[in-house]
Amino acid sequence: MDSLFVAASPPPPVNYPTDVVFVVDESGSVGGENFASMKSFLSQVVSRLDVDSGSTRVGLVTFAANVTTVINLTDHSSLETLQSAIWSLNYTGGSTTNTAGALDYVRTRMLTEATGDRDNVHNIVVVITDGRSNNFNATVVCTQFVALYIIETDICALIIPVSRVMSLLIL
Repeated sequence: MDSLFVAASPPPPVNYPTDVVFVVDESGSVGGENFASMKSFLSQVVSRLDVDSGSTRVGLVTFAANVTTVINLTDHSSLETLQSAIWSLNYTGGSTTNTAGALDYVRTRMLTEATGDRDNVHNIVVVITDGRSNNFNATVVCTQFVALYIIETDICALIIPVSRVMSLLIL
């Protein structure tokens, strides 16, 4: 039986002002291979954003036991340098998955004017994790605060499980 394959064209680039923060799990349960897949996914996603014009700013934090700012919203004004920074991410394989700490960090440290957040644009927070938070109760509380913050400040949040990154890669 013959199969019919239809090539889908990629979606058009995002062309309205946006501040996007990626929150990337680098705990030990993620593993090096999945972390490499996440970098590929991130590179493909940012290629659809209007970084070169300055319309879209991208930030990135990694988290395991601790949270680290890798890219501030004002660090890269070109897609080329942003993708280079993404590809240069190193997997450290931390001991725990402090999702609550990561969400709180983004809310209190990344989405601020001091780190490049703009008041007049939409904020999007994308969490990529294997879903195994080391403190479920704190994560739920933090998620509620983030949800409240989203409602009050017009932020869009998206959580992508690591297991789905491969199926979301744009071919």
